[in-house]
Amino acid sequence: MIKQIFVNLPVKDLEATKTFWTAVGFTFNPQFSDQNAASLVLGENIYAMLIVPSYFSTFTKKEIVDATKMTEAINALGAESKAEVDNIVDKAIAAGGKETRAAEDHGWMYGRSFEDLDGHQWEVTYIDVSSIPANPGEAS
Repeated sequence: MIKQIFVNLPVKDLEATKTFWTAVGFTFNPQFSDQNAASLVLGENIYAMLIVPSYFSTFTKKEIVDATKMTEAINALGAESKAEVDNIVDKAIAAGGKETRAAEDHGWMYGRSFEDLDGHQWEVTYIDVSSIPANPGEAS
């Protein structure tokens, strides 16, 4: 069983990125942070490693994607409430992020999306598991 998750993302300006995520309300784990990377704490044992390109390139032989031009992945975060979804996304936008999709409210599921300073896509969703319909794909 997996005990921790580390999502590695390249960032152009580590200090600006740290300022952005701090403004959104998140913290960093100094144990896994230095001048090359910052360990963004997303939850218990869930981290995004925000890594400068020169160091990121030591982990892969592939070209680093420019997330402002191409989609590499959509990073989805589960929130505890609709209000928390709005709080996180509103703070991200206020800190310089860009809303990428309007709020979607399906009653049992609510979500919004934004891009961070480097264009990485983040989807923040609240799911009321007690209200999930029998066939969620057919629910509106």
